Amino acid sequence: MSDYLSDAKKAKEKLAIVSDSFCLAKWQQVSLHLTTGHTNSCYHPPLHRIPVEPLSTNPSALHNTAHKKERRKEMMAGVQCVECQYCWNIEAQGNMSDRYYRSGEPWAMQSFDNIVLNPLADVNPSYVEVNFNNACNLKCSYCSPQFSSTWHQEVKKHGAYPTSNPHNDPEHFRGERRPIPNKDSNPWREAFWRWWPDLYKDLKHFRMTGGEPLMDPNTYRVFDYVLENPKSDLHLNVTSNFSVEDKLFNKYIGYVKRLCEDEQIEHFMQFVSLDTWGKQAEYIRYGLDFEKCISRVEQFIKDVPRCSSLTFIITMNNLNIVNLKKLLEYILYLRKTYTKTYQRVWFDTPLLYTPEWQSMQILPNSYSICLEECIEYMNDNLDEMHGFKDYEVLKMQRDLAWMIKGTDNVERKRADFYKFFSEHDRRRKTNFEKTFPQMREFWNECRYHATS
Repeated sequence: MSDYLSDAKKAKEKLAIVSDSFCLAKWQQVSLHLTTGHTNSCYHPPLHRIPVEPLSTNPSALHNTAHKKERRKEMMAGVQCVECQYCWNIEAQGNMSDRYYRSGEPWAMQSFDNIVLNPLADVNPSYVEVNFNNACNLKCSYCSPQFSSTWHQEVKKHGAYPTSNPHNDPEHFRGERRPIPNKDSNPWREAFWRWWPDLYKDLKHFRMTGGEPLMDPNTYRVFDYVLENPKSDLHLNVTSNFSVEDKLFNKYIGYVKRLCEDEQIEHFMQFVSLDTWGKQAEYIRYGLDFEKCISRVEQFIKDVPRCSSLTFIITMNNLNIVNLKKLLEYILYLRKTYTKTYQRVWFDTPLLYTPEWQSMQILPNSYSICLEECIEYMNDNLDEMHGFKDYEVLKMQRDLAWMIKGTDNVERKRADFYKFFSEHDRRRKTNFEKTFPQMREFWNECRYHATS
C-alpha cells in the first residue's frame, strides 16, 4: 500500500475521534480568488464572499471568515456541511474521499492537536492556493470570465451561450462577481500582501493559479520574495497551461531554475492543466498549443532536475475520456524515462461537476468502457516508482463509479451540450464532429433533444 493511501486511512481513523464530519482542510487549506474577493477551503465547496471590513485590522480574515467558522463549528459537532457534499457523496458510495486524503497529508495532520484544542481560533493555513489575476490566453470550455480574460472578451462581444440558463452571461459578472483587473485597486489583493510576511512563516504549500500565472506579475513578486527569504520547508507550486509566448516562458523557467538549483525551497511542483491528447485537448482548452505544451513538459523536467516534479491536472469531463488512455500512456513513458531517485511525474483526476452539460454523468453507459480500459491499463502497469500507484487506480475507479451513477434531467443537459458546443463551433471556428468522431452518435442524440 502506498504511503499516500496509508496516510489517508490513518487520517480516517483519527478524524473519527473528533466527529464523523471533521476535516482538517477547513482550517489548514484555503483557495483565495482575489480577483473577485471570494474563498473556499479546498476546491470542492462553493466560493463565498470575503467581507472587506475585517481585513483592515486582520488580513488573515481572507481565510478566517465568519462563514468558515460556522462550518468549522458544524464539523466539530459532526454535522455534514451542505457545501461539502462532494465528499459526502464519495463516502456514501464506500470510497475514500478527499476529506481523508487531504487531512492525511503532513501539512494538515501536523496541526491536528492545536485545531482540536482551539477550533474557533484564527489560523494561518499551511496550504494556500491563490488566484491573483484572471489574465489568461485560453478559453477552456468549462471555464468562465472570472478566471479567464479571453472568456470575458468573448462574451462581452457575443453575449451569453444559448443554453437553458444562459451560460457566462456578461450580466452575471458585474458587481460582486466582476473580476478586478490587476491595474485597479483591489482590497483583497492588498490585504493579501499585508498578510503575506506573517502567513509565509507557516506555509508548507503555496500554489499560484489563474488565470494564467505565467502572465501575472504577482507570480514573479512571490518568486522574488522567496529568493530573498529562502524557506527550506516550502513546497512552491504553480499551475499553467504551458502555452504562453516563448519570451514569457523562458523568463519563468529562469526563475524556477534559480529557486531549485540553489535550494531556496524544499520542492517546486509544476502543475500542468491538460485533460486528454492532441486536437481533442486543444478543443476542450481552446487556445492550447498541444505540441508546445508537451515539448515544454519535457523541457521543464530536463531543465529543472533538482527539487522539482510535474503534475498533470486532468479534469474528468465527458470530452476527455475517449482519448484519455493516450495521455496515460504518455505519463507512463515520462515516469519510465525521467524518474530516477524520486517520482518526477504525477497526475490527478478531479471530477467536473459544472457546467452540467460537460459532466461525465450525462454520457450513455456505453462510454464507461473508456474508463474501464484506462483502469485495466493502469492495473497492468502498477509500479511504485515507474508505473501507476494503487491510489491512482482507486481514484479512477471512483470516477467511473460516479459516472455510472448518472444524473437527473439528462435530456435537458444533453440538449444544453449540443447548444453550447454548436455555438462554440460557430464562434471559435471549431468542428465538434471532426474532432470527436468517436462521439458522433452521442452528438446526434444531443442534437435531437436540442431541436425537438
